[in-house]
Amino acid sequence: MCSNYDAVTSTERLRLHYGVELPPGVNLRTDVWPTYQAPFVRRHPHADVGDDAVPAREAMVGLFGLVPHWAGEVAFGRRTYNARSETVAEKPSFRDAWRNGQHCIVPVERIYEPDWRSGSAVPTRIQRKDGLPMGIAGLWASNRKATGEELLSFTMLTVNADDHELFKHFHKPQDEKRMVVILHEHQYDEWLSAPPEKSKEFMRQYPAHLLISTPDPDRGKRKR
Repeated sequence: MCSNYDAVTSTERLRLHYGVELPPGVNLRTDVWPTYQAPFVRRHPHADVGDDAVPAREAMVGLFGLVPHWAGEVAFGRRTYNARSETVAEKPSFRDAWRNGQHCIVPVERIYEPDWRSGSAVPTRIQRKDGLPMGIAGLWASNRKATGEELLSFTMLTVNADDHELFKHFHKPQDEKRMVVILHEHQYDEWLSAPPEKSKEFMRQYPAHLLISTPDPDRGKRKR
């Protein structure tokens, strides 16, 4: 499960790799933890109007940790930053976003997971081997109850990784191994526009040989 990552905040990298630009005046930190603000990419609500001036995708800023429309507090997002693909359609926190096809892509430079093979947790950086950013499949939600104003939020989808050559090494030995759903670039628009009945088709492991991991023991010592 991913609770910490480095977001893609570079204007150039967002435009080049996701075809989006952040709203003007937005200043975001790169190091992201649950309930931090970070960018996500969703399908533009007017993408189907036939106007060439309307982009297919748009970048939004939201809370890392899904706050469903009925939740009354922002802190709800501290336990909903990841959604299990096996149960996402039934869990109250996620089922509305899943049923409504509120898909998003989370732009990520690197994610961090604890490697327990030494007997203690060693923060480990995971990224694409080619140096390009990742697009992680997620869901987004809108909430007005928690703050009185529209609050956007998002979660990352995960799959089982017990047999994944890289992610099977993370988290405690007795715990189930999980990994976020990393999309291939050619899947971005397909995912953003996929109907609910097709969404499960994207819930797949990303090939281990396309990723690299590096111990980063100082990561856990940094202040949030």
